[in-house]
Amino acid sequence: MSTVTVVGYGAGNTASVQFALERLGASVEITDDPQVIAAAERLILPGVGAAAYAMERLETLGLSAPIRAFGRPLLGVCLGQQLLFERSDEGGGVDLLGLIPGTVRKLEGGPALPVPHMGWTRLEGVKPDPLLGGVSDGDYAYFVHSFVCPVTDATLATADYGTAVPAVVRSGNRWGCQFHPERSAATGARILQNFLGLPL
Repeated sequence: MSTVTVVGYGAGNTASVQFALERLGASVEITDDPQVIAAAERLILPGVGAAAYAMERLETLGLSAPIRAFGRPLLGVCLGQQLLFERSDEGGGVDLLGLIPGTVRKLEGGPALPVPHMGWTRLEGVKPDPLLGGVSDGDYAYFVHSFVCPVTDATLATADYGTAVPAVVRSGNRWGCQFHPERSAATGARILQNFLGLPL
């Protein structure tokens, strides 16, 4: 049985992530203990809300350093993906974890594209990666976000919302999903199952 540690820092939808993982047979621990996080087998960084508040919570709880140093599989979800980057324009600018180069910016949207981007959107340009095994171009995922990561060499898949939205990213042992895999039906379950099977 795979063991997954979920960072519980008051800025993430931890319960739904926990239930989705447990349905796949994983043992799940939610914690804000830096030592437990540093020793975790696999780590998920969820996130909902504002980047500045999330980073303030991580810093206050002493979690930024063990997350930055974490050497085994790490998955950022929604805001958690954005936190992996260097900086966000949100709220006049905030420094993030700095694990992937680039700046997170406001999603522009348009007349027929309200912000936040909320709902089911197809994944496009899916590159081969262990996290995305069995996931194909055109598969749907469920998004809720107002800010968007930059398209870089780390981008594994995008979604079209008036611009290319990096839907899945990777840098080394750090992956991110801009969408909510725990709310993305079969596609999300496959991604979480793949995460549980990533080599340590």
